[in-house]
Amino acid sequence: MSPTESPILTSERPPSGLFSAIVVVAALGYFVDIYDLVLFSIIRVKSLNGIGITDAAAVTDQGLHLLSMQMWGMLLGGILWGVLGDKRGRLSVLFGSILLYSLANIANGFVQNVDQYAWLRLIAGVGLAGELGAGITLVSESLPKEKRGYGTMIVASVGVSGAMVAYLVGQEFGWRNAYFIGGALGLGLLALRAGVFESGMFETTKKTDVARGNLLSLFSNGPRFYKYLRCLLLGTPFWFLVGILITLAPEFGKRFGLRGPVTGGLSIFWCYFGLTLGDFTSGGLSQLFRSRNRTLQVFILATAAMVGVYLFGLHGASTAAFYAVCFFVGYAGGFWALFVTVAAEQFGTNLRATAATTIPNFARGATVFIVPLFQWLKAVPALGMVGSAGLIGAVLLALAFFSAHTLPETYAKDLDYVEE
Repeated sequence: MSPTESPILTSERPPSGLFSAIVVVAALGYFVDIYDLVLFSIIRVKSLNGIGITDAAAVTDQGLHLLSMQMWGMLLGGILWGVLGDKRGRLSVLFGSILLYSLANIANGFVQNVDQYAWLRLIAGVGLAGELGAGITLVSESLPKEKRGYGTMIVASVGVSGAMVAYLVGQEFGWRNAYFIGGALGLGLLALRAGVFESGMFETTKKTDVARGNLLSLFSNGPRFYKYLRCLLLGTPFWFLVGILITLAPEFGKRFGLRGPVTGGLSIFWCYFGLTLGDFTSGGLSQLFRSRNRTLQVFILATAAMVGVYLFGLHGASTAAFYAVCFFVGYAGGFWALFVTVAAEQFGTNLRATAATTIPNFARGATVFIVPLFQWLKAVPALGMVGSAGLIGAVLLALAFFSAHTLPETYAKDLDYVEE
């Protein structure tokens, strides 16, 4: 335990089981969260066409603008929900975020122009920012320390499959109805609140006079900030994969001269199918290896290899080969939930929700910087679309690998402590 960490005594509440109400609600909440998070990328073209944006260049530019608005919302929401999670409790954030993104989802089904769409994606982003961090924190604090990796593995595997359901719903029911269905699924989850209890660690910490949810304390202490920064760098490659390579799959497909057109929706479907299996595998391996860090390093290296195949090995390939690579990009990148678990395990109970919520949302929100950087670099003749993606991916993955290599190991770490 570091000099800035102090032990506390937990409540008398016994640890929860792997399939307890806490794990089930966190998993289903993440399912709806991912459904909404990637739904826009899946129905981007159809929805923009539906409100009168039909020019191909405009669809790309407006789509990136709306994606950036959603990510700005997640940046703001990450701070809001993270601080509230440590001050008011994990449950209030878990269900408050579900309520907000569900209502925003329904409102998205009524948009008539780009401005309305943009503001509602911002609001949806705020709502989407809270669920995963609160859920992972609650599961990590409620399960036995030797089994919490399995709990977060279940949350991730169920959650990311929401993207595949989003694709199927978007294809069968139209883009407006897809938003309505997502909102209804989220509102239905609120009925499960009665069976979920607050974290015993949080309840005990609440009875002390230790400061909770102090965002600035993550940045005012040098070693703590360095740890926070490395946790953040672990997650940024994921949103490069989804936000650039997969969301812009149709544009990359044309650049690669594929033997047939590809769609963003089907690319996301196969990517998230891979992610579902990848998250399950990475969570299981982290338990088998008894090491979060070694597992992360393996998956980051695999991601680097698959990004290379995607960018430089698909020229003139078939659409089937392209979708297969999307699947393996997703599988290799399936360390998102493990990354959030590590973020939660690195910090004390009084800052755990703040860290576990802000870190993934700042990583997601890095898209608002990655997208304009990508747009600027692709205009450089020597780089173009493929070269700029390769350069950004190489830098982000190198930083992620360094972070996984140098962060303290947290497998079976006792989380019963506070940050001073």
